[in-house]
Amino acid sequence: MRLIAKVLFFVLSTILSCNSSIAQSRDASSRASPKDSEIRERVNATTIGLAGGLLEGAPIRFATEIARVVSDGGTTHVLPVVTRGPTENVNDLLYLKGVDMAIIASDSLEEYKSQVPDIQNRISYILNLFPSELHVFVRPEIKSLQDLVGKKVNFNTQGTAAAYTGPLVFSRLQLNVNKTFIPHPVAMEQMKKPDSDMAAVVFITSKPIDPFLKGRWDPGFKFLPVPYDRRFADGLVPEGRWGQPDDIGRAVAALVGGDLPYATGSVIHLDGGLSLPRL
Repeated sequence: MRLIAKVLFFVLSTILSCNSSIAQSRDASSRASPKDSEIRERVNATTIGLAGGLLEGAPIRFATEIARVVSDGGTTHVLPVVTRGPTENVNDLLYLKGVDMAIIASDSLEEYKSQVPDIQNRISYILNLFPSELHVFVRPEIKSLQDLVGKKVNFNTQGTAAAYTGPLVFSRLQLNVNKTFIPHPVAMEQMKKPDSDMAAVVFITSKPIDPFLKGRWDPGFKFLPVPYDRRFADGLVPEGRWGQPDDIGRAVAALVGGDLPYATGSVIHLDGGLSLPRL
């Protein structure tokens, strides 16, 4: 009990000290000199809040890299913001003070179009960053996607790309699973237990993924292949079908044959419109 009391005293003392420091800082800011006010205004005027995502996800890494490249120490300062995920970032961009830019999951814009009809007039698309990949990681006894029917499958917390797009994909594939939305690190620890009822976790992100790079998994844990067919292709690709080798072949033949001489320095997207802005 004495140890617990000391710990509580330390925590309370720390909180009181922090509150005291905050109060002193506010008092100091109220007496700030005109020069300090000018610096504050200048710094805030050139700072851009960039909503990334959760610490374990790819978007916050990209936001950090963008900040490293763009911030020049004077004119522009990009400030990465840890958020609840790229889907929730749309909401943060629209309503959260201090968020000027956001990395978002493009397919989540369809949901916001119904909630915010004039969304195309309120946010501006800048560029396509990276494709997100679907990863279904399962326990040893799961051999196919069909084995997941009726079992617990985790889609990460609400606001993440997995929580939005993952259930849509499973619905298109007609896989009726017991969906959970808890943090992936918690779900993956549950999966490791021999008697666990957590059968799988679904990631929608780009590689590398830390839990699989740094984590240790017993033999049998694996990724399942997901078939790309018309059951959900028409909802993701504007062209209404997945690409075929011949689509690439014709473009390569045109370039090699000199049929596109004025395309010097151009990037040719052969993705059925997948990379088009969704606004």
